[in-house]
Amino acid sequence: MATANSRAKCSTCNKANATFFCAGCSKGFCFQHLTEHRQILHKQLDEIINDHDQFQQTIIQQKQNPHNSSLIQQINQWETNSIHQIQQTAQQCRETVMKLTQKSINDVEKKFIELSQKLKEIREENEFNEIDLNSFQLKLTQITEEFLQPSNISIRQDLHEFIKKISVISPFEQIQTKKNKFRQFAITVAGGNGQGDKLNQLDCPEGIFIDNNKSVYIADYYNHRIVKWKLNSNTGQIIAGGNEEEQQNNQLFHLRDIVFDKKNNSFIISDMGNKRVIRYFDQNQTKQQILISNIDCWGLAIDKNGFIYTSDNENHEVRRWKQGDKNGELVAGGNGQGNYFNQFNCPRYIFVDEDQSVYVSDRNNDRVMKWKQDAKEGIIVAGGNGQGNSLKQLWSPRGVIVDNLGQIYVADGGNNRVMRWCEGDEEGKIVVGENGRGNRSNQLNYPSGLSFDNEGNLYVADMENHRIQKYEKVEI
Repeated sequence: MATANSRAKCSTCNKANATFFCAGCSKGFCFQHLTEHRQILHKQLDEIINDHDQFQQTIIQQKQNPHNSSLIQQINQWETNSIHQIQQTAQQCRETVMKLTQKSINDVEKKFIELSQKLKEIREENEFNEIDLNSFQLKLTQITEEFLQPSNISIRQDLHEFIKKISVISPFEQIQTKKNKFRQFAITVAGGNGQGDKLNQLDCPEGIFIDNNKSVYIADYYNHRIVKWKLNSNTGQIIAGGNEEEQQNNQLFHLRDIVFDKKNNSFIISDMGNKRVIRYFDQNQTKQQILISNIDCWGLAIDKNGFIYTSDNENHEVRRWKQGDKNGELVAGGNGQGNYFNQFNCPRYIFVDEDQSVYVSDRNNDRVMKWKQDAKEGIIVAGGNGQGNSLKQLWSPRGVIVDNLGQIYVADGGNNRVMRWCEGDEEGKIVVGENGRGNRSNQLNYPSGLSFDNEGNLYVADMENHRIQKYEKVEI
């Protein structure tokens, strides 16, 4: 607010008194009305501060009660409406079945009464032979079957969606998702020199791990060894196994998977042929430790707490092992071989996220299951629509990993491709391997283990091509 030297009129009383000029509204005021003007400004400031404080309180309440947001309420309302629709339809179907069943019983009862009357008549008349008895027996059997299994009543489930699907749309998530694309022509970073046991060869590689220096550690299945290939190297270095196929600490047999234990600076290896899980130290090949014995372990994972997870191919289950555990803790499956939500049929590779949810490639069920912590059954997050090559299907899935956006990558072994699924999607997307089975740089031949490096590049154990392929991430 500045003082004006000229004798301008007050914008409020319009008197030609000495006025003060307001830089904010570009108006002049006499002393009396200047005070009123300042009071109005202070009142407006108080209103803004009050709105500010109320909004601050809203933020605090929203952080403390995130379930009360309007979007969550919309989801809750969808859930309520869907449940009501399901219950209403189920009740209508029950009533229809009861009416039809009663009618069917009445029809059967009528036929039965007629048959009873005829039996009574021939018994009183004592006039019957084998043909009559066979006829009566046939009619009685027909009536019994009609009663136990009415042929005119059945349940049909439409293939079309009954409940409208709900999903969350966010421009940020869409932009982030689009960034996860990879070059279709891979770089061979290990093997690729035919099937064999030389240091520049692999023989059906399975699980893989990539360290921060982009060295690749490989479970070299038929060579019974763990091989380390440094970045840009033409040969590998044996860091475990590679000896005779006997059950001793330094002798491995049919390795399936490998994970790195940061806390203990060691590797955990699935020594499936010897039915054990074993620890190896990278810097000291003579120092090994058997962690779990008598287990048909295929896949391995390790969580942020250092707990080890194993998929048991024989018992169709996943267990979590803490230091010193003898039996481990069941976290998924364990209800026999099958295709229910609480079962597996030959579980393969596993991945554990930050929330300790466990993702499992359920090979013979052609699906990937997610088991949340302490869940009694899993949910299907990929496949689960029978064996096939459509975008809704998988065929003998193997490696499974989840990126930092929660997107699920699956080595679709039988279809020679790697797919990406988002939880809740009906279809997946082909990430790499759209060109069929083969050994060219844009093809795969039964992919197995999957891994990312610290730059988000995708590595695939191309098992039957005896090589490890690197697909570079493309920034969009």
